[in-house]
This record gives sequence, structure tokens and C-alpha cells, in this order.
Amino acid sequence: MTGWTADRIPDQHGRIAVVTGANSGLGLVTATELAHRGAHVVLAVRSTAAGEEAARRIGGRVEVRELDLASLDSVRAFAANLAGDHPAIDLLVNNAGVVLLGPRRTSAEGFELQLATNMLGHFALTGLLLGNLTAARQARVVSLSSITHRNAHLDFDDLMFERDYRASPAYGRSKLATTVFGVELDRRLRAAGSPIVSALAHPGLTRTNLTPRAWAHRGRYGRVIAWLGLLATQPVAQGALPQLRAATEPGVRGGQFFGPAGLGETRGRVAEARLSREAADPAVGRRLWAAAEELTGVRYL
Repeated sequence: MTGWTADRIPDQHGRIAVVTGANSGLGLVTATELAHRGAHVVLAVRSTAAGEEAARRIGGRVEVRELDLASLDSVRAFAANLAGDHPAIDLLVNNAGVVLLGPRRTSAEGFELQLATNMLGHFALTGLLLGNLTAARQARVVSLSSITHRNAHLDFDDLMFERDYRASPAYGRSKLATTVFGVELDRRLRAAGSPIVSALAHPGLTRTNLTPRAWAHRGRYGRVIAWLGLLATQPVAQGALPQLRAATEPGVRGGQFFGPAGLGETRGRVAEARLSREAADPAVGRRLWAAAEELTGVRYL
């Protein structure tokens, strides 16, 4: 397999990088590669015990901070403490996410849990850290999309999927919302003349711990499904390359979207990925932005 690899990541010394969900899967690989190239990496994790174990595995200049993206109080506390300790932040990788294929669940604020974790928490976090990102010389925000965003649709009359809930479409909706956020953030940054770059990436079908967790509610049947699913996926080190490229490659433009190039963008070398029509629609971006501001109470740009 040829193409962009982690060996092409430039020196990261002097950079402060924040990676959400950094204790496992794509986030762990991303944090590890950044730290091994000299970045000071903040592991933003829900479980500090898991984060400390990840920090021991990574080595280098890392710190562990608690962040529960499904709680806006947690997001605000994390952002306030981080902003005080790191006035300038060079990189924010909005990597963390959940896949829940069981019954509908809600966040601390009563939001559908996948939307709350995957998009609304990151929307609030990015807005609360915007001043710190602005203080860095060439800051970037990377939002983690999914190929499932292409078949999803945002129903603004039922954004929390309270009617006829179905878990898989709800996950796709949350990743479409994340994608719309990353694209709309780029529009607003450019309109404001900001030097911050908002880029996006998706991992294709990648072997992470989200698949087994998603099927855990189905018992033995779920374990079989999860095992079969893992056979169709690429290694996590390969799946993390799109977001690492978005985060570190010199010259990345705002709005660029990276993903695997092979088999319908499910695996393979890293290339520019394709946005769905809805994800690229400015009208959808404006409407989701207004809804996110109202829901989170975080207003910026």
C-alpha cells in the first residue's frame, strides 16, 4: 500500500495538541504519533484511569484531563481549566465518538446521546477554545466524520430523534452533523479572516473498540456480529492516517476532507474524500449552527 504515511508527519515540537477520546482506537494512535514527533499532547478522556494507562503507553510529553462530551458542564470545566494552563493551542482533534445500536439514550442535558457526544459536545468545546486556537500561529481543528454521513439526513423538526428512534440512522445523523459542523466552521473562519484551519477526515471501515461496544446489548449474537464486522475492517493504524494528515500536513486548506481511497472509501491509501450534498449545503450549515448555539449556549463566529 502506497501513499501518505505517518512517516511524513513533520516535527511537532513546540505544538500543543488536544485529542478527544485519546485513550483508545483512532484517538490513541493519533495522540501517539503526535507525541512521538514532539508535540505536547493533552489526552481528553472520559475515564482518567484509562487515560493514565494510555499516557504510560504513549510516553513523551502528554497530560491527561477528564472530559465527558455528553455533559456540557464537563465540557465547560475542561475548557476553562485547559485555557488557563495553555493560552495558545495549536491543534484540536475532535476525535471522540460513540456508536450506540441499542435503545435510545440521552445525555446529561437530555439530548440524544450520539448527537450530544459526537457533535454537540465538540461544537461547544471548539467554541470555548477558539480564543486559544486564535492565539496560536497556525492552528487547526480536525473534525472526525464517517462514510455513514452520506446516507443520513438532518430532520430539524426532530433533531433528537424522539419519534420512531432507530439507532443506526441516529448514528449516521450524528456524523452528518459533525461533518456539517466542520464545513460550516471553515466557512465562518474564512469569512472572519481567521488563520485557523478547519479540516475533516473519516477512517473508512476501521477496527476499533466501538464496534464491539455497539453490539454489546445483543449478547452472544452481538459478539458474533462484532467479530464478523472486525474481519471487514482495516487496522486502526491505517484508519487514523486521514485525521493525522488533516492535522499535520503542511498546506492543508480549510474545508479539505481526507479519507481512504479504496473500495468506496472504506479502506486503503489516504486521499481527498467526498462530501454528501447535504453536508456541503450552506443552508444546512447555517441552520445546524443556529440549532447548536441554542442547544449548547455557546456562541461564536
